[in-house]
Amino acid sequence: MKNTFRQSMAWLHTWTGLVVGWVLLFIFITGTPGYFDDEITRWMQPERPMAEPTAGAGDLAAMVRMGEWALDRLETTAPGAAQWRIVFPHDSLVPYAYDHDALRGWQDLSIQWQEMSLLGQRWGEHGGERLDPVTGAPLSISPELRATAGGEGLYEMHYALRYLGYYQSMPIIGVCTMIMLLAMISGVTTHKKIFKDFFTFRPGKGQRSWLDAHNASSVMALPFLLMITFSGLVFFADFLPSARHVLYGVSWGPPYTDELFEFDTRPHAPVSRPTAALEPLLAQAAAEWGSDHVAAITVERFDGDPLTVTIGRTAAGIGDGLHFPEQILFDASSGERLSDAAERGGTSRKIWNALTNLHEGLFVDVWGRWLFFLSGLAGCAMIATGLVLWTVKRRKHHLGSGHEAAEDFSIRLVDTLNVATIAGLPLAVAAFFWANRLLPLDMAERAEWELHTLFVVWLATLFYALARPLPRAWVELLWGVCAAWALIPVVNFLTTDRHLFNSLPAGDWVMAGFDLTAWGLATCFAVMALKVQRRLLKPSGQHGRPDAGVPAAMQERRA
Repeated sequence: MKNTFRQSMAWLHTWTGLVVGWVLLFIFITGTPGYFDDEITRWMQPERPMAEPTAGAGDLAAMVRMGEWALDRLETTAPGAAQWRIVFPHDSLVPYAYDHDALRGWQDLSIQWQEMSLLGQRWGEHGGERLDPVTGAPLSISPELRATAGGEGLYEMHYALRYLGYYQSMPIIGVCTMIMLLAMISGVTTHKKIFKDFFTFRPGKGQRSWLDAHNASSVMALPFLLMITFSGLVFFADFLPSARHVLYGVSWGPPYTDELFEFDTRPHAPVSRPTAALEPLLAQAAAEWGSDHVAAITVERFDGDPLTVTIGRTAAGIGDGLHFPEQILFDASSGERLSDAAERGGTSRKIWNALTNLHEGLFVDVWGRWLFFLSGLAGCAMIATGLVLWTVKRRKHHLGSGHEAAEDFSIRLVDTLNVATIAGLPLAVAAFFWANRLLPLDMAERAEWELHTLFVVWLATLFYALARPLPRAWVELLWGVCAAWALIPVVNFLTTDRHLFNSLPAGDWVMAGFDLTAWGLATCFAVMALKVQRRLLKPSGQHGRPDAGVPAAMQERRA
């Protein structure tokens, strides 16, 4: 540690950022696309039709009609089940709370059921179908849809590291998240003029330029970064399970979840079709919330109680639980309003739900998700510039002290990992999307091989960085990333009919938006490649400054 408090914080900020920086960059690069995971999945299944305006969304008469169709179907497919649920089509993200099918479409009418539990089981098996909201006919996922890991597969890697397993990943992610929070707090403490630094950028100044870029990207997204780190650390109880293990045992589930969320643990009785008409029940809910916020119907009966119908609403914001929305209970026989469903979980549930909604951006519209996405990219820039800044500072210090051998051993290692992660990981993510278009459609375990491709390419970039002179590895891989992202729309054009020439005239902004975003990212990497190339690969006799990232003497020797 150092002599003064600020020096101590600077030392802490430097070393905490380096120790877990590569893991944090992986978390941010794979987690940031999660704000558009459904849109990414749709791009990765070009056989799916273009999204149309949601049929019946917010129309009370249409919801009554869909509810009757759904009950007809439930009587046929799940007679005597423990619970029936009907989820209406909706234009918002709210059905996320009810339907966790990775291939869900909230434009469809959804029915779900839970079978009666068998002896020794807590809950019965779950089932579900999607119905056409216009005709009520059952829909099936087309066998022509290609198997894909989709946006969800990419998003899951940021909290469940691939190949390690969920419970093995949690301690690693938890420790890295805590260290990032510590690094941000110590970083804010270190910079006395942090907001002034945000408006300061001095290009071409080597270490000073990297520090300016690091400060600007940090301050730009600081509220988002603090929120995303703290909320992720708190709402995932598996990060810090020791207290839960002591009080409730080592397994996730009862009695911990029963107390946290106040689940009703009474046994169910078989359900049947309500005799009360749906229209007045839905009308009451629509009058109270607005028809746009009527989301679902649940029919269930607990042993010894009458059959009930529960109308659930959508969420209006952070304070409304997307996972536990507001509900109204009715008697299924008389249609009499029984009560508003008791809020479950108390303060602990409210805190958990608010942090979850904040972290996942479940309460925002599409423009809010773009803001979250751009903030995530700023977080990637913050981590990447911090990693590069460490090597720039250490190289200058080591060479100034005459320790070139030490530089070759330690700084070369960090530099190589930087190249493989900062340039190699975006290239690997692009390869993930290439694999979606190029792998045979009938390939066994096709979705798994999309993800395998990502890691194979990422590993290949590490060996490439080890084999090539460091300046050239930076430049060549950055240009490779630029080319890989720029050619994604071209590959899409050559392999499908959902390319820009068709999607733009049709107004299909999901497909077109993905291709345009790929070109936007390619442009960013082209700018980076040009700047790095001008800095590190100057013509003979015009070597860069020693603090530019690679010493002049080493540029001369390694080129």
